[in-house]
Amino acid sequence: MSTPNPNKPKILITGANGLLGQKLVDQLINQGNFEVIATGRGPSRLSGKGFHYQMLDIEDQANVEEVIGNIQPDVLIHGAAMTHVDECELNQEACYLANVTATRFLVSAAEKVNAHFIFVSTDFIFSGEDGMNPYDENASPEPVNFYGQTKLEGEELVKNSALSWAIARTVLVYGIAPGLSRSNIILWVKSSLEQGKEIQVVDDQVRTPTLAEDLAAGCILIAEKRATGIFNISGEELLTPYDMAIQTADFFGLDKTLIRRTDSTRFTQPAKRPIKTGFIIDKARKQLGFEPKTFQAGIGILAKQIILARS
Repeated sequence: MSTPNPNKPKILITGANGLLGQKLVDQLINQGNFEVIATGRGPSRLSGKGFHYQMLDIEDQANVEEVIGNIQPDVLIHGAAMTHVDECELNQEACYLANVTATRFLVSAAEKVNAHFIFVSTDFIFSGEDGMNPYDENASPEPVNFYGQTKLEGEELVKNSALSWAIARTVLVYGIAPGLSRSNIILWVKSSLEQGKEIQVVDDQVRTPTLAEDLAAGCILIAEKRATGIFNISGEELLTPYDMAIQTADFFGLDKTLIRRTDSTRFTQPAKRPIKTGFIIDKARKQLGFEPKTFQAGIGILAKQIILARS
């Protein structure tokens, strides 16, 4: 933990124990431009120094009002959300509470302290079936699952507020961080092929996969510039999961013949997925100076982190 610095603007992160939250806190500490307040529902999973940790239940309005009122952040990055798409479909009440009601509480509290509000959103607000991909910031949303509906409602709450606001939309975030068990396509492909397992990977879905460190960097650029409006913060390359699996196998020198092409009609999942999304990131490049890593470079970064985690 650190002592308060009255000369630096305060930035508060929701969901600080999650993948994005941990990357945000790490980068913000390294850059040293803000006083960093990390928040989460439970105890801190974060290591190191240079930040304050505050327990915060964003679904409890009184708790939100108290914490935001006491801290009075200059910038608030709202990264906390229920993001497991099938869980959202199966437990819609919990999803709505986490993604919409909690956002309403945070927006209301942020308005009272005049914080610059950055809301992290998703490509899943789009149908992926309108032939418009990759999408720019002006594309018309049309979610095909409940998760996407709740994130779109969250966006509308932010847009219709009295806040200075920005929305950072992203796509298929991948990465690793301490204390997180959720896998990603790189880890899944690597583990499966190392065990000699044959895997079925879809080739009819298209995304612009995003390294968690890049999403964090984009959000921080928005915070530093107090930029307003909608920004696409994602990778640049349009890839199918099959493309990602092949690149992963190539990087680690694993047997690509174990990777079998299939399509999404062969899988039954509670929530429908948009088929073709992906983002055009020209606006973030020009206005923020955002520059994401290639997917190949992202695999390399994860490979180093895997080695460090084992040492």
